[in-house]
Amino acid sequence: MLQKIALVKRRKAIELLYEGTCTITIYEPYMKPNKATGHREIILLEDEPCRLSYSSAPAAEKMETGTSRQQVIKLFLAPEIDVMPGSKITVTQNGLTQDYCRSGQPAVYATHQEVALDLWEGWT
Repeated sequence: MLQKIALVKRRKAIELLYEGTCTITIYEPYMKPNKATGHREIILLEDEPCRLSYSSAPAAEKMETGTSRQQVIKLFLAPEIDVMPGSKITVTQNGLTQDYCRSGQPAVYATHQEVALDLWEGWT
């Protein structure tokens, strides 16, 4: 019982750090009235509290045009949310709104999950 209470307290402490909200959207096929297959955006989750974290990879990558640094973007949100591969994740934080997509398997913990993100480049 004490472990469960401690877990709830840790989760609430992490959620106090959430500064943004996110909307998770998928691109789903559907049958049109003329029996043709179309695709449409379906919002799975809207205005979910979250937090974006930015960091730079330690090594700079040398390129023909100069040196580039890799930016690592992570989304922190509740552990029970399923972020499917290929989902569009729209995050609003600190007055800015940006679209991202999931770039790897989420790291899911008892108190939160961390989802690596890339900038959104469109539906594939």
